[in-house]
Amino acid sequence: MGKDYYSILGIRKNSTDDEIKKAYRKLALQYHPDKNKSPKAEEKFKEIAEAYEVLSDKKKRDIYDNYGEDGLKGGAGPHGNTGFTYTFHGDPRATFAQFFGNTNPFQSFFGFDDSFDNDMNQSTFIFGFPGAENHVGSHRERMAQDPPVEHEIYLTLEEVLHGCLKKMKIQKKILLPNGKLGKEEKMLEINVQPGWKAGTKITFPKEGDQGVNKIPADIVFIIRDKTHSTFKREGSDLRYTAKISLKQALCGCIVNIPLIGGGQEALNYKNDIIKPQTIRRIAGRGLPFPKEPSRRGDLIVTFDIRFPESLPTATRKYLEEKLPA
Repeated sequence: MGKDYYSILGIRKNSTDDEIKKAYRKLALQYHPDKNKSPKAEEKFKEIAEAYEVLSDKKKRDIYDNYGEDGLKGGAGPHGNTGFTYTFHGDPRATFAQFFGNTNPFQSFFGFDDSFDNDMNQSTFIFGFPGAENHVGSHRERMAQDPPVEHEIYLTLEEVLHGCLKKMKIQKKILLPNGKLGKEEKMLEINVQPGWKAGTKITFPKEGDQGVNKIPADIVFIIRDKTHSTFKREGSDLRYTAKISLKQALCGCIVNIPLIGGGQEALNYKNDIIKPQTIRRIAGRGLPFPKEPSRRGDLIVTFDIRFPESLPTATRKYLEEKLPA
């Protein structure tokens, strides 16, 4: 027997996408290890993340519904091998960060008690808790916190395609037991998920510099795209400009288009004229969608037609005779 993801989230097999999200939100907040200190919370938090990642993805959910957990791992179902392999990345905090836009929304409350309703939506949880302003304000009077320290991380498009683990070495000021300030080095790990967009923020609460009588600042890493020599990113789509000659554009040709991650695809224009405004979409050859990484955007191909600098007189006259007015 494999894992019962529906039971883990406490939902029915015919639950809608909204019901799956609602169940994950409630359970993730309930069992987040920063809030729930029970010995089994960490493992439960991980199970919830894995169940959500499978059931919130249509392709994974279909395979799971038909073949169970073995089908997700490439095992044979009743009709043979599924030809699909999925393994949970093992970082429930990354799933949490992608869902909530923050690794730890509890930091906004500076230690609120557990009596609030975990089933509130995200915007209410962060901004609309009754009396939140007074509670936080009085706490900050006793101990302030400096603004977050922001760092940028530049990723190649290949890293965005496959996902990767980034290890970031930081040096921060800490308050020593004798009341003086010292320095500490630490390695922070960021589990970059396939398809993350530029501008995605990953927050490490209280991992920044600490001043006297102050809470350590948060560290925020912001994802940026490195300039690519071949492709230009447009959301989850990629754009490639193919350079061809005027002869190829008018007389026809085969255009070989490189693909992100390796390989190429041939576009047959032997019997067609390629115009300056010609655009071709190659479906599913872009980058993964951040919230549904089993699906990918498109590769958009445009053409840069290289005209000759000059033409011999005989060639010019021939073209004038042969080309339509």
